[in-house]
Amino acid sequence: MLEKIDLSKSMKSQKAKEIYEEQSKKLSALQRECKQAKIPVMIVFEGLGAAGKGTQINKLIQALDPRGFHVFSIGKETEEEKMHPFLWRFWIKTPEKGRIAIFDRSWYRRVLSDRFDKLVKEEEIPNAFSDIQFFEKQLTDDGMVIIKLFLYISKKEQKKRFHSLLDSKETAWRVTKDDLKRNEDYEEYLEMNEEMFKNTDTENAPWTIIEATDKDYAYAKIMTTVVNRLEEALERHKNITELEEKIKENLESVQKDRTEENYFKAGALSKADLTKSLDQKDYKEELERLQKRLKLLHNSIYRMRIPVVLAFEGWDAAGKGGAIKRLTSSLDPRGYAVYPTASPNDIEKMHHYLWRFWNNMPKAGHISIFDRTWYGRVMVERIEGFCTEAEWKRAYQEINEMEEHLANSGAAILKFWMHIDKEEQKRRFQERMDNPEKQWKITEEDWRNREKWDLYEEAVDEMLIRTSTAYAPWVIVEGNSKYYARVKVLKTVVKALEEAINLRK
Repeated sequence: MLEKIDLSKSMKSQKAKEIYEEQSKKLSALQRECKQAKIPVMIVFEGLGAAGKGTQINKLIQALDPRGFHVFSIGKETEEEKMHPFLWRFWIKTPEKGRIAIFDRSWYRRVLSDRFDKLVKEEEIPNAFSDIQFFEKQLTDDGMVIIKLFLYISKKEQKKRFHSLLDSKETAWRVTKDDLKRNEDYEEYLEMNEEMFKNTDTENAPWTIIEATDKDYAYAKIMTTVVNRLEEALERHKNITELEEKIKENLESVQKDRTEENYFKAGALSKADLTKSLDQKDYKEELERLQKRLKLLHNSIYRMRIPVVLAFEGWDAAGKGGAIKRLTSSLDPRGYAVYPTASPNDIEKMHHYLWRFWNNMPKAGHISIFDRTWYGRVMVERIEGFCTEAEWKRAYQEINEMEEHLANSGAAILKFWMHIDKEEQKRRFQERMDNPEKQWKITEEDWRNREKWDLYEEAVDEMLIRTSTAYAPWVIVEGNSKYYARVKVLKTVVKALEEAINLRK
């Protein structure tokens, strides 16, 4: 592909200047329109060393309001970043709706320079390509505009520019030994770029090759490309908005048929034996034994740098808090964090729904415990209408992809559904209302949710079936007996950590 690109393309400075000035006016207006339409934008600058990425980024941002964009220069991973999945540092940099993020190099380092420099093992490359595809699709499906620009120059031109930079003390620092090595092995590095295009040039996030030998031609093409993509995005946004309004009108005028056959029958929850129990004596003995074992395992996963994700979902009053409390009481508080998940705040609503959870994923050797999770998308948001049907249906795959990326990075993942029956929930609700010290635990919303038990049960069954995987399994915890439930959670965590440790040995 790249060998067929005509790198001799050029443009007279005056013509390039005219195009730049015309497109700058458009880009400035488009930035304001994207902000108003709440369209987030990511502009990625990749390419060969000395191709002019810094110069072209500077040229591009002159047309933008500096209050509406952020430029990220992506170098080698820091020690902190190495402790997380490789996409973590990019997820936390994704822009909120209406803002622009510009990347001078990006997540493609993983399959380009890091690969060439052998910082990444060859057997990890296929997973890296898959993770990148998932990442970009999740963002674009949520409305993100991703513009990927690859600045391309010849081996001869690159070598000439390197020598020009090295000839001056002011610029010599910009050329590294790794840069010179990639020029020396130009053809090998180019093959890696070809493979990248083959795997990641998608309809939702296509690549644009920028012939960068002539800088005037390059900046004119970059400006035109960015303007065209944003115009297309705004037109698409307008059409989608109009379509959603029509669908909403149709839904309001048609009474949906919610007969019994529309519901899941004999789902995963119906198989749970809620008569399982444990007496107090056995409970105390098991609790002490398991907590001691867990304490030792916590030390081991820290030494072996194994990240752990524990996710708790369940019915209101099913015992999530009690299980988490018994789980953490024997852990070193410096090595874990508990994240209670409430309704998203205004900042979180301006990002992809997974963004806030990515911010709290554990680094290697640490444990993140989520009291309610990203599964709210396919439960409460689905039932209460806080997202569209297309969004919650898409979320099953998005969640599986996120968890797969975590697993590929070495994380141990366990997901618990704390299960009780409707009568037990009612009894616990009433107990809370009758106890002044526990009344804060019960709200009007809890009682309202009870009225939608059947709808939630349908959603939970579908969630369990569609998102329980070998790398991130769901564990249904029979919770009518609190003693039994707490011990089952501890046993499950102990077993999972032992297996994760044995895999690393």
